[in-house]
Amino acid sequence: MKFDFLKKNRKQLAGVDLNIVVVVIFLLAFGVIMIYSASSYEAMLKMGDPQFYLKRQVRNVIVAIVAMVIFSRMDYHLWVKFSIGAYIAAIVTVGLVVTPLGFEVNGARRWINLGPISFQPAEIAKIAVILGTALMITRMKKEEIETPLGMLKVMTPAGIMAVAVFLLTSNASSAFIIGMIAVVMLFVACKNYRFFVLGALAVIIMGALLVYLIHTQSIPAMSFRFSRINAWLNPEADAKGYGFQTLQSLYSIGSGGLWGKGLGQSMQKLGIIPEAQNDMIFSIICEELGFFGAVVVLSMFMFLLWRCLLVAQNAPDIYGSLITVGVLAHISLQVIMNVAVVTNTMPNTGVTLPFISYGGTSVVFLLIEIGMILNISGRIVFE
Repeated sequence: MKFDFLKKNRKQLAGVDLNIVVVVIFLLAFGVIMIYSASSYEAMLKMGDPQFYLKRQVRNVIVAIVAMVIFSRMDYHLWVKFSIGAYIAAIVTVGLVVTPLGFEVNGARRWINLGPISFQPAEIAKIAVILGTALMITRMKKEEIETPLGMLKVMTPAGIMAVAVFLLTSNASSAFIIGMIAVVMLFVACKNYRFFVLGALAVIIMGALLVYLIHTQSIPAMSFRFSRINAWLNPEADAKGYGFQTLQSLYSIGSGGLWGKGLGQSMQKLGIIPEAQNDMIFSIICEELGFFGAVVVLSMFMFLLWRCLLVAQNAPDIYGSLITVGVLAHISLQVIMNVAVVTNTMPNTGVTLPFISYGGTSVVFLLIEIGMILNISGRIVFE
């Protein structure tokens, strides 16, 4: 494993890493407060109860914390036996979206309804890819991983999962995250950077070429994704369409200034910015708590990722280290993409802010992943 910029320091990890627990609980509590602030107006208008989303999220958080505790007490080596089964189950649940069990939320058919329980199978797919990729890399010889055929072998299951999520649920952001989780895990396991550098350059060139062709209208806007790229490049040109949410988010961030308007004082959440409690909650944080509040939140995420790096560096074995790297990649990718969308650094796509945005499926499966990391940290043998 390569973490050359981190020196092994087992003294910084005392059993189960309580630093991770504290920062996660802080983010969850902060998220509940911000969800209430961002959603109370809309909830009163649509549901007749300003605390509608608050109550549901508190329930979600309680369930998620229980799941985290359970998984923190389960030996992570047990997942070796269930990795293949988890992958198959994830593929099946993704496929169920196109059956009568699937249903739409905000125009996107990405959910499965099983009576009292509804969830997004894409979240299961992320955990399945983390476990499956970790198992494959662990069982391969180091020399094999470094070869193009070995890399292809590692990436194929994740690629199949990403394609299934994209085609069956039209969820490009989750498909991208699933693929990138496997790429990051493979990158950490390899010592040869050449293929990754060449791959990154190819992606950047193709992406830049695609954006240029769309911007110059050399390619007709065949889908809403192309329209989103156009709106990203020039949101003012489509201020009432695809650019509306982006513009309102930027207005919200700009009006917050350095210290913000004060908690609960956002104007954009008053029926103006869509999905204020979901994908766009970071813009409400910026408006109410200002640049200072945004920096504090991002600092908490950076601290969490640093502690995860320590666990990955000191894990008892490669399998535990790779699981931690996969979870770290998942969280960091979602934070980067959410903030990038809100600030119009990348085209608009539906990615929630981990632990903070409203949503039961996301927070439950994220805390399951955190539970795995806690179990791995608790098994570190000190020198």
